[in-house]
Amino acid sequence: MPLTDVAVRNAKPGPKTIRLRDDRGLYLEISPRGGKWWRFRYMLKGRANMLSLGVYPDVSLKDARERRDEARRLIANGIDPSQARKDEKAEIAADAVTFERVAQEWFAKFKENWTPGHAARTMRRFEMDVFPWIGTRPIRDILAPELLATIRRIESRGAIETAHRTLQNCGQVFRYAVASGYADRDISGDLRGAIPPTKEKHHASVTDPKDVAALLRTIESYAGSFVTMCALRLAPMTFVRPGELRHAEWGEIDLDKAEWRIPAEKMKMREQHIVPLSRQAVAILRELHPLTGAGRYLFPSVRTRLGPCPKTP
Repeated sequence: MPLTDVAVRNAKPGPKTIRLRDDRGLYLEISPRGGKWWRFRYMLKGRANMLSLGVYPDVSLKDARERRDEARRLIANGIDPSQARKDEKAEIAADAVTFERVAQEWFAKFKENWTPGHAARTMRRFEMDVFPWIGTRPIRDILAPELLATIRRIESRGAIETAHRTLQNCGQVFRYAVASGYADRDISGDLRGAIPPTKEKHHASVTDPKDVAALLRTIESYAGSFVTMCALRLAPMTFVRPGELRHAEWGEIDLDKAEWRIPAEKMKMREQHIVPLSRQAVAILRELHPLTGAGRYLFPSVRTRLGPCPKTP
C-alpha cells in the first residue's frame, strides 16, 4: 500500500533500520537514530541497484516520487541514474572556477604589461608556493586561514620578502576574481599584518658631495679595459640601472639627436624610456663606436661578442 504524508511524518525509529515501502521501488529508510532517507531500488541489465533521493523532511513524499519517476525515465532509455548523477557531479567539478584557473586568466591578461623577467618570477611563485596547496580549490570557497597557511609555508623557510610578494599577487588575483564575478570578496585583505614585515636593507651609496667627487676621479683614473672604462664613465651621466646599461644596443642610440631610446619591452613599466645624452656622453660613445659599433651591444661579452657583458657579482 503506498505511503501517505501522515504515515511518513509519524513514522518512528526502532532498534533496527526500518524500511517503509511506497510504490515502484521507492521506500523510506528510518535509522535507529531517527534519520529518514528516501531510497529507490531498481534493476538494470540484470543487476539490482539503489539510488538515494534525499532526506525527509527536506524532500517530501511528493518530491521523492518525482525524483523516482525521473530516474525511471532514464532507466527506460537505458541510462543508469546513479551513473548519470556521478557524471553530473564530475562535470560540475570540472567547471568549478578554481584559484589556479583564475590566476592563469589574470596572468594572461596582464603579463603583456610586464617585463619577461617579472612575468616569469610571478608565475613561478604561483607554481611553486600557491597552486600545490589551493590551486584546485574553488576560489569562492577559499577562506582567509587557508591562504594564510599557504603564505606561512613560505615564511617558515625564511623567505619573508617572497611571502609578502606572493600575498600581494594572490590579492591581485582575488580582486580580479571579484571584478569578474568569480568571488565575493578579496580575502587577502584580512591577512594584513599577519606575517612579519621585511627587514629593510640599506644598499651602499655615496651621498656626500666630497665622496661623489672622489668616486668620479676614481672612475676617470681607471686603467683597465677601454670598453669597461666607457661603461663606468657613462653610468653617472645617464642614471640608468646597471642592467639597462649592460644591455644597451647601438640600434637604440641616436648620436646626432643625442638620445638613447630604451624600448618598452626592456622596461619594468613596459613604456619606452628616452635618455638624453650630454655632449660628454656622446663623445664617449663616438670613441667607443669603432670598437663595438659593428655588433649589437655597446658592451658585448668578451667571450661570445653576441650577448651583453655579464652581470658582475
